[in-house]
Amino acid sequence: MKAIANNIIAKTPFNRPGGKPLLALIWVCFFWGTTWIASKEAVKHIPVLQMCAIRQMLGGSVYLLYFLYKKHPWPKGRQWLTILILSALNFMINNTLSNWGIKYISSGLGAIIASIVPLWIVIITLLEGHRLPAKAITGMLLGFGGVCIIFYDHLKDFLNPDFRLGITLSVIATLSWAFGSLYTKKHAANFNPYFSVGLQMIISATVLFGASYTTGNMISISDIPVNGWLAISYLVIIGSVLTFIAYIYMLQQLPTSQASIYAYTNPVVAVLLGAVIFKEALTIYIAIGGAVTIFGIYLVNDSFKKKLL
Repeated sequence: MKAIANNIIAKTPFNRPGGKPLLALIWVCFFWGTTWIASKEAVKHIPVLQMCAIRQMLGGSVYLLYFLYKKHPWPKGRQWLTILILSALNFMINNTLSNWGIKYISSGLGAIIASIVPLWIVIITLLEGHRLPAKAITGMLLGFGGVCIIFYDHLKDFLNPDFRLGITLSVIATLSWAFGSLYTKKHAANFNPYFSVGLQMIISATVLFGASYTTGNMISISDIPVNGWLAISYLVIIGSVLTFIAYIYMLQQLPTSQASIYAYTNPVVAVLLGAVIFKEALTIYIAIGGAVTIFGIYLVNDSFKKKLL
């Protein structure tokens, strides 16, 4: 699959020393932000469990077919346990709950909440006994302060149970991604990361299809409108395949401090596109709170770039 990433990027103006990783970074910074908009559109037409299952099955199949064609060796022994755990954390929980959350809140707000993952990583590692640098403390305070500024404009919305549900689901999703990121760093280095992602998607999709069928949270395939299929197609091709390839590639090629820039740009892209496409509110509280939160996350990332993130 790394060959796919190289082929995609090879014939671009960035094809010079350092150019491919830079192009991958730019791609992730922008296009993962746009997937929040596509997800918002998809959950308008398709039950969330079914939508995530379809997306993950299609995306995972691309990876699986590629590695079957290449006759790549399958995981063995404890590698399967790692893949199962990451499938649960990254896809069954994170991907599903983040999509479920934006059914009830704006795509921009969902993206901003998703950006606080580094804060959870710091808290988790702090509880494990790591010392916390002063810069990280400042970043955490700024990050949570920025979130408070954003939610000041939404205080009345907390009276709405759907809004509270959307926020709760989104926050749980960030916790799951944080645990998945730390688990990946500790345990997932002994197997092809692209093949692993494909298997994680397939496993998660199988579970979600079962849950969707069991709970009746599904509709007939023929009842999915064109806009729903277009949104899923975008999520699969751009989000699950091309951008995931670029993401893993840039993590392997760039310093963590540089690769983590996507965490700051994705919310900006999602907020701006949400305002343009869905007419989502773009208030001064969101602008200031988002900027403060993102700066806080930058400080956290920068303080731990050589140790944890």
